[in-house]
Amino acid sequence: MPRIAVDAMGGDRGPAEIVAGALAARDATLTPVLYGDAGIDGQGLELRETDGVVEMGDKPAEVVRAKPDSSMVSAVRAVHDREADAVVSAGNTGAMLAAGMLELRRLPGVLRPAIAIPIQTPHGPSVLLDAGANADARPEHLLQFATMGAVFAEEVLGVARPTVRLLSIGEEPEKGNQLTLDAHALLANSELDFRGNCEGRDILGGAADVVVTDGFTGNVVLKTLEGAIRTILEGLRGEITATTAGKIGGLLIRPAARRLRTRLDPDTYGGAYLLGLRGLAVIAHGNSSATAMANAIRLAARGVDNDVVAKLEARLSPRAGVV
Repeated sequence: MPRIAVDAMGGDRGPAEIVAGALAARDATLTPVLYGDAGIDGQGLELRETDGVVEMGDKPAEVVRAKPDSSMVSAVRAVHDREADAVVSAGNTGAMLAAGMLELRRLPGVLRPAIAIPIQTPHGPSVLLDAGANADARPEHLLQFATMGAVFAEEVLGVARPTVRLLSIGEEPEKGNQLTLDAHALLANSELDFRGNCEGRDILGGAADVVVTDGFTGNVVLKTLEGAIRTILEGLRGEITATTAGKIGGLLIRPAARRLRTRLDPDTYGGAYLLGLRGLAVIAHGNSSATAMANAIRLAARGVDNDVVAKLEARLSPRAGVV
């Protein structure tokens, strides 16, 4: 039964929302453990008391050493100390990365960790990475991101031979900035099942099992998709309820609309894996609801059950000849 360390102080909605998510996730298959202030009402969940909170405005490079006993750093350290099997936080993404680098360290051969997020498509989940860990990247980093994404898709999502595409401004190999052009050359000469470039409009349609880009572009794309999906779904609801005829029609399409919302809603997957560390970490959105937090905790537990870290280490270590 995986023990998941949950940063109860992270996120925009406050500890009550985090606790509600942890309670919803708790079942016979996993145990959430809260890390936070003594005054939190854990509602029966185990609470490890911490001192300090990592704020969204804190500088990641400084905050980990300045607040070593904060809820976030303590939760990450719990994985290093084997008091927990994985950590989940909806707090400062940069600080979470810094805490992971300091407390957990990188796997052998890994150049930089990457945030990998499953995006639901009509053909199943597609892994987008890097979704925000590295604003600046080199071509060799993108090659390794693609390799980590392919290992993740194969070992966790069960894709036998994951396809990989490079996010660019056109499908042609000569399209893109210098980073994209150089990364394309490396990917084309790799052992990955590289299918060339794809454009942002192709991601939700299932362009590939793995879509790779730098962290700046990936984060912009992810938040654009999330905003567009929410705006469209809310707009559709508004149009349906605006007239009597719309309300009648809405009753007829309600089952289909609910299935579509479940598939597209970012809360459905809840969080993203921070791949490339010696321990398992999941980063949730800062504005995560209780539903999103529950799904992020479940996502972390699935990573433990599938032994993601060990499988990445076996495939990415220099001894394996991959890097």
